[in-house]
Amino acid sequence: MAEKINKRKKKKDKRNRIYLLPNLFTTGNLFCGFFGLIAAIEGHYAKAAIAILFAMIFDILDGRIARFTGATSRFGIEYDSLCDLVSFGVAPAILVFTFALESYGRYGWLAAFLYVACAALRLAKFNVQAAREPNYFSGLPSPGAAGLMASTVLFSLWIGLEQPVKHIAILLMVYIVSYLMVSNAPYPSFKKLTFAERHPFYSLVFFVLFLTVIAAEPHVTLFVGFLLYATSGPFLLALRARRGQKVPVSSEIQ
Repeated sequence: MAEKINKRKKKKDKRNRIYLLPNLFTTGNLFCGFFGLIAAIEGHYAKAAIAILFAMIFDILDGRIARFTGATSRFGIEYDSLCDLVSFGVAPAILVFTFALESYGRYGWLAAFLYVACAALRLAKFNVQAAREPNYFSGLPSPGAAGLMASTVLFSLWIGLEQPVKHIAILLMVYIVSYLMVSNAPYPSFKKLTFAERHPFYSLVFFVLFLTVIAAEPHVTLFVGFLLYATSGPFLLALRARRGQKVPVSSEIQ
């Protein structure tokens, strides 16, 4: 009986422990998001977009490191969500608002607010599901939505849209992406990369080719990549509905 109590205490202490390394990367995520927020306000749109993309890298690394080292904790999950709300909620909303939505007046800032609210709801929904690790996310992940916002700005600058930018497609995209974050559309999580574990050499070759393609025309490839990922959810949802299959997602929110 005493052994069982000790085991429970150890598990509880492990969940409540604060680990330094993964939380440092989470702080790097927050720093990039805050820098992107300041850069967007000052009108440095390219710097802001790049900072948000770097925040995504830190967000990926902190989770990988935490799982690899066994340093996952409830504190880390909550801290990560708070940082994600800044980097993938507030920062992209301010970036796209100052870049292309400000001229729409009320409709512009309402679109930006809707994006932030949906990002917060999406992160809260993820925390409810965090105990499980599904193969698919329910709804567009906030980093994917932020990546699409940032890459849209970079792509718009690359094709030379005149300042101030006022394009109805960007306004509609913000509303659509906001809806996708809180929808039940399935999105691949990429947490369990079984192919990479079974075929490390070919995975390395694919990764090198992937980096080469991005480096060739990053403004185009990043935008196309995030756009394809955002549209993959509705496509998979429609495909499974046609086949009469249920979407394999873990959802405790109805």
